[in-house]
Amino acid sequence: MKRNNFLVGVILLIWFVISFVTNILGPLMPIIIQTYKLSLTMAAFLPFSFFLAYGIMSIPAGVLIEKTGEKTAMLIAFSLNLVGALAFAFNPQYDVALASLFIIGMGMAMLQVIINPLMRTAGGEEHFAFFSVLAQLIFGLASFISPFVFSYLMKELSVQGEQSNMLTEVLASLVKGNLSWTALYWLFSLIFLVVLVLLLIIKIPVVQLNEDEKSGAMSAYVELSKKREVWLFFFGIVAYVGTEQSLANWMSEFLRVYHGVDPNIGGASAIAAFWGLMTLGCLLGLAVLKLWDSKVVLRTACITSMILLSMALFGNKEMSLWAFPAAGFAISVMFSIIFSLALNSVIKNHGSFSGILCSGIFGGALVPLIVGSLGDWIGLRYALLFLYSTLSYILFMSYYAKPIITNKVLKLKEVFGMQ
Repeated sequence: MKRNNFLVGVILLIWFVISFVTNILGPLMPIIIQTYKLSLTMAAFLPFSFFLAYGIMSIPAGVLIEKTGEKTAMLIAFSLNLVGALAFAFNPQYDVALASLFIIGMGMAMLQVIINPLMRTAGGEEHFAFFSVLAQLIFGLASFISPFVFSYLMKELSVQGEQSNMLTEVLASLVKGNLSWTALYWLFSLIFLVVLVLLLIIKIPVVQLNEDEKSGAMSAYVELSKKREVWLFFFGIVAYVGTEQSLANWMSEFLRVYHGVDPNIGGASAIAAFWGLMTLGCLLGLAVLKLWDSKVVLRTACITSMILLSMALFGNKEMSLWAFPAAGFAISVMFSIIFSLALNSVIKNHGSFSGILCSGIFGGALVPLIVGSLGDWIGLRYALLFLYSTLSYILFMSYYAKPIITNKVLKLKEVFGMQ
């Protein structure tokens, strides 16, 4: 298929939307806790609901897409997103929030399964690596921007009748019960509606899946489930996503409780820096992986992350504000390395294995819930020490993994063009 730059742009827009919506929970967490007078455990059920949907939907989504086609599946996904966002916007209650996040999570899980193969078709196989990196940058940019949008809306909507533009005026009129932060869900609804209309009117090509992109028969999953290395890497994804989401979701609340940092300003800025540095780390990781074995890079990232976590939890205010975002830089290469080590450790059924690995995103539900539950018992500072166990597991995996194919590294003389 000839490269379709417009469709590539639409796919990048979808990556932006996925990230913008997915990673807003971190800045919202302290304000949700105070609004509904929640325990840390009750608050943790919010990201649990969202990422539970990922764990449930990742494999079925692949089967559904193969049966219905990409366009229909994307319309279903964004319809779910719209229904979920509107449900909470109209009725901003805690129990509705749980259901809303689960519904949005199902839509996001479907989209993540769809858009990688679609990008390969729209952008051309020879450009797929470039556009994959570009999508990663767009994803990181959206995560970086969303906390600032949250801060802006909180500032604009805090003073009734003094909004500076039409959008904030409309949002202010829609907010119920003076819960200014719920305006974000009206904004999400508008974004989902615009993308839904766009998808309705554009033509989306049929994607011919490569063998390693197909979901595979049930027998393939049964065969894979009997392999020790499959479980090793599945729990590696669980550990990584759990670590990432625990840091993102509990960072602002930690800074508020232990250092008196305003969640609307300082907390949101710290989370934005976390995602921004993670994006920067991904870029640097591309170069680093050309120089060192991926297992060594993963090992170094784990040890560095543990050091930074210690500084964030037990340092003073300034150190915490610096170390939490820096941890985002340290963990940035972990997901891609774990995923590539996993796929390079089996000789067939890569599509089915990818579905199993994506189900490991459920770690983003499980680990923050464990941290929240421990936080009610021993305090959030000591509860976050649980992340040493997830990082230790990834460290263990960096020693134990035995990929069939290892990443090619350049020698120094090749880097500097020496003969």
